Parts: sequence; C-alpha cells; structure tokens
Amino acid sequence: MTQKKFTLVAIILLSIVSIGCSNTQKMDKKETYVLVHSAWLGGWQWKNVAKNLKENGHAVLTPDLPGHGSDKTSPADITMDDYVKTLVNILDKQDNPVILVGHSFNGITVSRVAELRPNKVKKLVFLTAFLLPNKGSFFGAVQAVKGSTAVDNFQLSEDKTYAFVKEDEIQNAFAHDISKEAFDAAKPHIVPEPAAPLSYELQITDGNFGKIPKYYIECTEDRAIPIEIQRAMYKGKIEKVYTLNSSHTPNFSQPENLANILLKILK
Repeated sequence: MTQKKFTLVAIILLSIVSIGCSNTQKMDKKETYVLVHSAWLGGWQWKNVAKNLKENGHAVLTPDLPGHGSDKTSPADITMDDYVKTLVNILDKQDNPVILVGHSFNGITVSRVAELRPNKVKKLVFLTAFLLPNKGSFFGAVQAVKGSTAVDNFQLSEDKTYAFVKEDEIQNAFAHDISKEAFDAAKPHIVPEPAAPLSYELQITDGNFGKIPKYYIECTEDRAIPIEIQRAMYKGKIEKVYTLNSSHTPNFSQPENLANILLKILK
C-alpha cells in the first residue's frame, strides 16, 4: 500500500470512529421531557413541539390532566390533588430525572409535583407560567393583574365548578398570532377548566422545590399573562430566562423556536 493510500484509509477510519463516538454521545444525552399543558387545553397542544424534540433523540411525554384531552372526568370532581397525582405517577415510572415543563396555570401544578418528587426532576421549566411562592394561588395571583384579555374576560359557571373565557375573546386572549383557521381547528378541543384547582394554595419548600434548577420562557406579546407580570414572578428565582416574541401559546405559533429553547436548556 502506498503512503498516499494508507493516509486516505486512515482518514476514513478516523472519520468512522468519530461518527460512531458522536452517535454514542448523542444517545448518552437522551433526556425525557414531561410537557404539561395549560388550562383549557390538553396534551395535544404539544404535538409539533414534541415532534421536534423526538427528532433530536429525546423521549417526550404529553399527559392529559384530569378533565382535559382524552380524559373526560367531570370538572366538578377534579381537585389539584388529582392533577398532581397524575404527574407524580408518571414521574415514579421513570428511571431517571426528567425535564418537567409547565405551561401557564400549570406552572403551579408542576411546582407542587417538583416539591413532592425533587429527585425525579432534573430541571423545571416555566412557559409563560405561574411561578408562585409558597401559599400562592391562581386566584390570588390574578387579583392585581391589569391589562390581561384573559383575566378581563374570565368567568365561572353558575354552579362554580368550572371556569371559562368569553368565547368571542378566546383567540385574542391566548393565540392572536395564529390564523383564525388554525384556531378554529383547535377550538373543539378546548374544555371547561375545573375551578377547584384554581383556588389551590401552593405548598413548596426551599429544601425540595427550592433546590431544583428553574428556567423561564417568557412571551413578550402575551395577552393572558402580560410580560411585566411574568417578569415579576420569575425575578430572582431562575437560572436563566429565554424570550419568545409570541402570544401565550408559542406551542402553536412558534413550535420550532420553542422546541429549540427546550433543547438549549439541556446544555
């Protein structure tokens, strides 16, 4: 074999080894995301985000909380304990800690779950979500909120068992940056939001919840949780903030950008 041919063969072999090592490293870095939907929606909201994360080699779980998505439990029968139990059961089945993501109201839910299973949560991510202190609640947090289309049009049913936003303001409140056609396609999947969890007072401690690295994804064009409210909630509590110039639902309007942020949080 000539020196030139030997050098060429060596380069090819080194390339193969390098590719093999790269693939091995990629497999070693596989993570599990548990993506928790917002109020009124369901696991279906994460479809395009989950697709991107899976294409990058990660496992993704998008559960329906009771009364949402495919779960048809009556809103009158649902408490925060039911939400928490659903997620805790999922975390208990995982071999390794997960990346736990909470959207909007369910920032409160994932906070409680992290408190109960701190060793099962590697990183905690809040997507334009409620990041509240101990004893905080949704109803308490929104009392002083001004300039929110969602809060201004928020109502409880006559029997006080579920909450809703006036139908003619739903898209404006949550998804003004997607087409009417896209919103109309999603609209049939929007469900009444159980009222009891909204009054739940969060129970967290520095020893459990406090030790988990936290990240916040703020949405600057959010008409449900205005940006100044988001920033007031996360100030001084997080490792890093990421910004999307989107509505309250970047999972619909910017799924690829949102997925890319969730991938960056791994680093």
